Amino acid sequence: MWNLSKGCCTIGFMLEPSYINLYRTGKLDERIENARKLLKECRICPKRCKANRPENELGICKVGRLPKVSSYNPHFGEEPPLVGMHGSGTIFITSCNLGCVFCQNYDISHLGEGFEVSLERFAQMMVELQNMGCHNINFVTPTHVVPQILEALPIAIRDGLKIPLVYNTGGYDLVETLQLLEGVFDIYMPDFKFSDGDVAAKLCKARDYPLVAMKAIKEMHRQVGDLVIDELGIAERGLIVRHLVMPNGLAGIRKIMKFLAQEISRNTYVNIMDQYYPCGLAHKYPEINRRISFDEFGDALQIAQEEGIRRLAN
Repeated sequence: MWNLSKGCCTIGFMLEPSYINLYRTGKLDERIENARKLLKECRICPKRCKANRPENELGICKVGRLPKVSSYNPHFGEEPPLVGMHGSGTIFITSCNLGCVFCQNYDISHLGEGFEVSLERFAQMMVELQNMGCHNINFVTPTHVVPQILEALPIAIRDGLKIPLVYNTGGYDLVETLQLLEGVFDIYMPDFKFSDGDVAAKLCKARDYPLVAMKAIKEMHRQVGDLVIDELGIAERGLIVRHLVMPNGLAGIRKIMKFLAQEISRNTYVNIMDQYYPCGLAHKYPEINRRISFDEFGDALQIAQEEGIRRLAN
């Protein structure tokens, strides 16, 4: 096992997913038990809504004991190191612990589109995606179903799962919950949406979002480090940070890029995204009721480079 540096990219060779070792040593069972405890008076996410989810009481996330899934499929619209030739095995989890008014998956995150699945079926989805040739299993908005992911994982491992797991999150995650995932997820892919608490309170219903996201991203990077890719350009391990450019500079990109460069790593793999368009309830907020301009996106890229980010997705 070895890796080398090539320019700003790190290239590795055939890393075994970390969760295999956790399973072999029995430590995965310990993580599962600790995660289950958090479901009682639910303390999985920063909302800490205290719903009794083992008894199927719905939390703020509107999910009870079992996970809900909107869809699962090989996805080719993710970052290139995740997609490769055969796609990222994406499982879209129903609901979310944030309330972004502009969510591009509004039907899933706000309206609850999806279906409840058993842990066995959840595990089967992972294996099916691997059997389709996907390079990884990519859980979208997984925060509120961390215990269920952990519970399903041993079933999937026994059925042959052996590709990396991706934690694809809005960035509103508790460090305590992320610590349960050390050695489970090899790839973390958080959003960093807003650097201003007042904007976050208005547009994603979480005034503490900036502080929570910074702590979460620090913990993610502590666990997995900078992104490592193999000789074919496929992600094996590490951190990918996404940032969606918003109209009128509302996301506060300069503070975000400065934080990533100075407190995480200048070699952080960052995807600055230009696909914002008004969705959900965005029409009720004049300041975000339009697409971004060409200049706004260009300015965002320039700011990232000015603040020292060396590794921008393209």
